[in-house]
Order: sequence, then C-alpha cells, then structure tokens
Amino acid sequence: MENPTSPSHTRPILIIGAGVFGLSTALELSSRGYRDITVLDRYAPPVPDGSKPNTQIQSILSWRRKHERLEDTIQRLLSPHRLRHAIRNLSHPYIAKALEINHAQGKAFDEFADGNGLKRLYPDLRGNYGNLHAYHNTEGGWADAEGSIRYLSYQCTQAGVSFITEKRGTVLSLRREGSQIVGVTVSNGEFIPASMVILCTGAWSNLLLDLSHAASASGQPIGFIQLTPDEARSIQRIPVMINLSSGIFVFPPHPGTNILKVARHSYGFATSMRRYEDGKTVSSPKRDSNNADRSFLPEEADKGLRDGLQQLLPEFANHPWLNRRLCWYTDTPEGDFVIDYHPVLEGLFVATGGAGHAFKFLPILGRYVADRFEGRLSSEIKHKWRLRLPEGEGKVKIGDGSRAGPPLRVLTMEEQSKL
Repeated sequence: MENPTSPSHTRPILIIGAGVFGLSTALELSSRGYRDITVLDRYAPPVPDGSKPNTQIQSILSWRRKHERLEDTIQRLLSPHRLRHAIRNLSHPYIAKALEINHAQGKAFDEFADGNGLKRLYPDLRGNYGNLHAYHNTEGGWADAEGSIRYLSYQCTQAGVSFITEKRGTVLSLRREGSQIVGVTVSNGEFIPASMVILCTGAWSNLLLDLSHAASASGQPIGFIQLTPDEARSIQRIPVMINLSSGIFVFPPHPGTNILKVARHSYGFATSMRRYEDGKTVSSPKRDSNNADRSFLPEEADKGLRDGLQQLLPEFANHPWLNRRLCWYTDTPEGDFVIDYHPVLEGLFVATGGAGHAFKFLPILGRYVADRFEGRLSSEIKHKWRLRLPEGEGKVKIGDGSRAGPPLRVLTMEEQSKL
C-alpha cells in the first residue's frame, strides 16, 4: 500500500514503542507540524530491557551536524575512543566491505598483522593479541545510548509529544475494523483510538503484527562488572574492541560509574510468546516483565563472555558480575530496517528492524522514517526498507555479515522462565 497522498497533521497518531525508532520519529513528525502525537510503552524511556549498546559511531559528523537540537547534549554523550577490530580469518567479508567503503571515502584503517602491535598505541592493553589480525579505526567511538534516549524523550516532551506508560501504555493488540487499524487495545482502560498507528516495537513486534517472515527477535548476552576507581583508570584510555571471530566486544569503563561492559554481537538466543489476540506462538521476548533485573544468562553465554574477557582484558576475566542479561535485537533478512506502510492494513505504518545497529543513526533516523511516511523517500531506499509479504516458508536470515559466535539457539522453557 502506498502512503496517503496527504497525511493529516491534526488527526491523532499513536506511536507504539519508546525506543530509538519511536522517539526519533515522534520528534521529527512534531517538527513537521503533526500536532497530536502520543507515544505508548510499558516503561518510561529509556526502557530497561531494550537494545542499549554503547554503539560505535562511524559517522560522528552526523551526530554533530544533522540534528542541531541535540548538538550540545550529544557533544557530552559522545566519546572519541578509537575502534579496534580483531579477527583470525583474514577473508572476513564484513572487514573486507568496511575496508572497501573506507577506501572509497579516502580513509584507511591502521592494520596490524600481529595484534600486539596495538600496544604501541595503547600501553594499557595487557592481553596477548599475537594470534589476531587487528584493524584500528581512528574515527570510531561510542555514545551513551541510555543518556541519549533519555534526552531524546525530554526533547519530545518539550515538543508537545504525549507519553502513556505502564499498564495504560502496554498495548495488547491492534484494533481493526475490516482492513482499517483504528487504534489499540491496552492492558488497562478503554481502547485508544487513532487515525494512524506507527509500530516501533522492535523485538516485540510479532506480538502485535505477524512479521515472522520479515523480522524475528534474538537475545544477545551482555554483562556488567563494577571496577574500582583505580581499575577503571587503568583502562580508561583503551579503544573500543570487538573480536569479529567470536563477536565479543568491550568498552572502556563508563565515566562516573566505573562499570565495564562486555557483550557479544552474535546470532543470539530465540524465545517465543503467545499473542494476546489469537494465541499464536511468535518470536518475541516477554511483554509483561523484563529480564534486566533477573541477572540470568544461559551457561554457555556466560562462559563466552568470560572467555572473551580472558582474551581482550584478562585482568578482569574472573571479576564478579554486577549484572547480566539478554539485550534484544530485531533481526531482518539482510540486516536492513523495515520502514513502510503495511501493504494490506490501512492506518498502519511500521518502523522496526534495528538489527542491533539502529541507535547509531539516532540523529537522522526520524528524518528517514518521516520521509517515508510522507512519501518523500527515494525509490531505491523505499524498496530496500519495504515491508515484505510472506513468500513461502523459511527462517529469517540474520545478515549484514557482522555476527559471530555460535548459531542461534532456542532457549528451553526452563531457561525462558528465568528471564
């Protein structure tokens, strides 16, 4: 279905989901004159169990120029730590593509056939990287995702966007009249009407709309370690590091907290839930609880994080966890976003499929969503981000080439009960 020729600026728009898609879309639509925008979510942003990586930023200039309202705050949320990739397989396709793109832009990575060469740049590194081939990106960095989302939600409030959270903001199903979406059914209170519903529900999308052919949820392991001030200072100047053979990545300790984060960008763990509307089992995390306060990981995921630390930052490999959890990705066939009007249901627009990398586009993502909403997006990008109709059977592929580690595994019912 093509977009309406002239989306109304005065009729009510409901945005379900207060993550990077939902908030950036709400702020951009508000800046374009849409006056009745409400964001619904189970939690006030930043939500505790969403995908919140301190993401590498390949286009830092976009953070500084493309969204001037966030300029001052983003300067404080960006950290210019360099990025180091390490691999065992020199033919890694993701690295090859990154090298090709950088070369086309007149840039280059520093390359070390012996990964220990990085210690000349970063004397605080104390691991043995001699069996790794390393690349060093001097323009890489990371951003405070939680702080960015918190500030973005503040900007939305200042712009007049309304928020509904907790049970009243917990959406159980889309309300349909024939082929028209007319609002949403929520956990508490009467249904909430709307002329347009924008679905920005990430890994939880299948609970409201069957996107199993186009998107699936995967939980990625993440752990946090509380360092002493002296320990944190000892590695404050290390780069962001990722081993593209194992998927393990680590960040310097977060300023002010001394917390070390280690995670795995992998194929993850699958879970399933029954939909409220029809009882169908779909790929999704739990809706009515979150795993951020459970501190549970499957045993092999815990071991994978420990092994990764042993290689990258061995002095902390046996430190106790402050917390552990699964970080939820929304995987798509090629790792592309899904930003489109629903091809059958009127009044429904979908913006999801972050695939673990949507946050780094925070300053410009809402503009692209709004451009598609208003029919301004180029035909090439519109096709790439289309919402596909089901085409036979088959699993959703996970693929921009950056994933590593063990294959996707479905958690047992006992494991899922611990989330």
